[in-house]
Amino acid sequence: MKSEIPNPRLNDSVGPAKSEIIDALPVMEYFYTLQGEGFHQGRAAYFIRLGGCDVGCVWCDVKESWDVEKHPLLKIEDLISNVKRTPATIAVITGGEPLMYDLTELTKQLNKEGFKTHLETSGAYPLTGIWDWICVSPKKFKAPLPEILPNANELKVVIFNKSDFEWAEKYAAEVSSNCKLYLQPEWDKADQMTPLIIEYIKNHPQWELSLQIHKYINVP
Repeated sequence: MKSEIPNPRLNDSVGPAKSEIIDALPVMEYFYTLQGEGFHQGRAAYFIRLGGCDVGCVWCDVKESWDVEKHPLLKIEDLISNVKRTPATIAVITGGEPLMYDLTELTKQLNKEGFKTHLETSGAYPLTGIWDWICVSPKKFKAPLPEILPNANELKVVIFNKSDFEWAEKYAAEVSSNCKLYLQPEWDKADQMTPLIIEYIKNHPQWELSLQIHKYINVP
């Protein structure tokens, strides 16, 4: 059943704001697995992947998420029910680019049910929602908003080529002093980039290594 709101893009920067409470979102997939990246790597988490993204990373591994029209609107209450069927304590909202949508109601309901809410975003849209952890992964194709970066608990920069190290430092200077800093090799260039990242971290120990362990252990 579709939402009474024909377009759930309530974020002012995406489309006209509406006064109704959003009750459905375009969802590509949802699943219970282990977090494979960053600070919470290895922890059990329930992922909700929203459809729709205009950031356009050439190396994106979920390009099928980009076209919002391909993903059904699912009621927030049904999403919450699915999470509650698992032993999960963490709900990760990812995409796509999840901040294309107003996430206030989704995160409010997750918090009400006792779940920790984690966000994975490029930071390209204004922040909405109630969050226990915010991971910002900036992209060159659409820069993060300056007001997003101070709210980041985790900065995760994908390293695709050597010039990305300097680019990573640019954003590291804009996050808070207690933000965790991660460098992650782009998956298809991991053999080339990982040794460079290791040497860079040895010389710049404020950074840590993030690996996509879910791909190594073959889980979603």
